[in-house]
Amino acid sequence: MRTLTAKVLSVHAGSGEDKTKPDLPSIWVEFEGVVGDYHASHSRLTWAGDKQPKGTKRRNERQWSAVSHEELREISEALDLRYPLLSSTLGANLCIQGISQFSRLPKGTLLTFPSGAVLCVEEYNPPCLDMGTRLAATHETRSGKALSTTAFSDAARLLRGLVGVVDVPGEVFAGDEVTIEPYQHPSWLERSTD
Repeated sequence: MRTLTAKVLSVHAGSGEDKTKPDLPSIWVEFEGVVGDYHASHSRLTWAGDKQPKGTKRRNERQWSAVSHEELREISEALDLRYPLLSSTLGANLCIQGISQFSRLPKGTLLTFPSGAVLCVEEYNPPCLDMGTRLAATHETRSGKALSTTAFSDAARLLRGLVGVVDVPGEVFAGDEVTIEPYQHPSWLERSTD
């Protein structure tokens, strides 16, 4: 895959229990994650349905989260929302503009910013029922029909964004150009078919 470029539309950090994160001019990323953010830590506890049993202490592969402007628009349209979803409402740290199918970038993809900060993608961020419940309570549809608590999970499937870890600390500004290097297996790992 070729290197891609995109724009950082907005950046967010917050430590509130509701997980919404206000718009900021910039965020600092350190080895434990986004400074001052709810999800910043070297480790985390697992939840029901996670990779290990609930309550297991494990490495935090979710130090940051990012969504794309284009995919937020798709989700908003699918939900028939009166006002579009915002990255801050979904608790994302970054909103990226200019990458189609952003949520499908593979594990190992690197996002590099002008400050030298580098973020590494760990995995796709699946939509959760808690967020769907919050959105159903706070968002209106254009038709006036009530939003179900599971509507977000259905509409955001494969569009919810990415999570990952910090590879290189630095500052990320709203308006930055970000260079995205999708992960590819090195050629030396390929087996010859001869």
